[in-house]
Amino acid sequence: MSLNRFCYLLLMTAAIGSLLTTNPLVTWFLLINLLTIVLYGADKMAARKGMCRVPEATLLVFGITGGWPGAIVGQQLFRHKTQKQPFKTYFFISVVVSIAMMAVVYHLSSYSSLY
Repeated sequence: MSLNRFCYLLLMTAAIGSLLTTNPLVTWFLLINLLTIVLYGADKMAARKGMCRVPEATLLVFGITGGWPGAIVGQQLFRHKTQKQPFKTYFFISVVVSIAMMAVVYHLSSYSSLY
């Protein structure tokens, strides 16, 4: 199994695991942020050892699906992907899109509870 497929398997496991709890949204954010921190650490280690890397697109997907706070922590903790362009620009855009998506979901869910 490729590293990229393994990462997406982790993403799907987090999604399924969060659905099995009483607070799926909270569980999702905890799991996705924890996994994102781990991915940044694994990618930094792979970069140092010359091993197979986590694709930047995968790091961005984990960020855009709610793991961007974990990505920021991972970037600072491991000093990884903090200076590289255009990744910084793409990451910023992914954070804005993620926040916008969360606002839309919140907006729609608050109106749906009124009916």
